[in-house]
Amino acid sequence: MSEPRSERMTQAQHDKLAAELAELEGPKRTAVVQAIKTAREFGDLSENFEYHAAKNEQGLLEARIRTLRSRLNHATVVESEGGERVAVGSHVVIEDGDGERMEVEISSVGGAGAVSPDSPLGRALLGASVGDTVDVEAPRGAWTARVVSVEAG
Repeated sequence: MSEPRSERMTQAQHDKLAAELAELEGPKRTAVVQAIKTAREFGDLSENFEYHAAKNEQGLLEARIRTLRSRLNHATVVESEGGERVAVGSHVVIEDGDGERMEVEISSVGGAGAVSPDSPLGRALLGASVGDTVDVEAPRGAWTARVVSVEAG
């Protein structure tokens, strides 16, 4: 298995992942362990739906915890730069050739409106300034976008 690659993220993005990890390792893990304990008390485990559901939930929870730990251990925290150039953590408004506007955040953490810095759009935007036109080489075809505004994250 190869070494996980380093993810660039701002301190705020790092803190968001760390808070999620703390929630999963604390209250969420405790709740799942309690659900398993309660389900065991129902008797025969071979036909105990509640037990199997709780064990499945535990497996998903532990997988997410491992993923978050790995991402945090391999994260490179970058300084949030000023609003002049697009960087990791920037909030960017772009406009496509049809005049449609889209607001995105350059973030490897994810969430609504987030665009990975390693995605075609993210790579095209990094380093761009307001007024710049960027070419996006996406799997579904190339397109052009103009940077309307950039705000530091």
